[in-house]
Amino acid sequence: MKRNEPISRIMTSEPLTIHTGQKVSDARKVMADGGFHHVPVISGKKLVGLLSTTDLLRATSMATTDQDASDAILDHTCTIVSLMQKAVVVLRANQTVREAVGVFAEGHIHSLPVVDDHENLVGIVTTTDVLRYMQEQY
Repeated sequence: MKRNEPISRIMTSEPLTIHTGQKVSDARKVMADGGFHHVPVISGKKLVGLLSTTDLLRATSMATTDQDASDAILDHTCTIVSLMQKAVVVLRANQTVREAVGVFAEGHIHSLPVVDDHENLVGIVTTTDVLRYMQEQY
């Protein structure tokens, strides 16, 4: 197994994102349609947060079981910025798969946005990406 494999080897480049001004229902649809559990939140090209299905579930506890009605309530009462995680652990584009594994092993993080030196989003890596990489090695 290569010890210094660049994170670019396994990350998703140009991931789907949500902009800070979009509706919460847009974010829910992106995650549901793509089967994602996390979506980076950007302002311009800069990463400003991360929205997870857990963040959406907390907000939907006040909504109804009807998806259209729930989306309408969320869009009226919440914003992406109010729901997203603002303190996001990130990787730099020049870091390695090994470093990503180290971050994942430390806690309850399952996705890491990858940014350049200007905090512009360039990709995302998840625990699933790491597991697929590990599977290729054996």
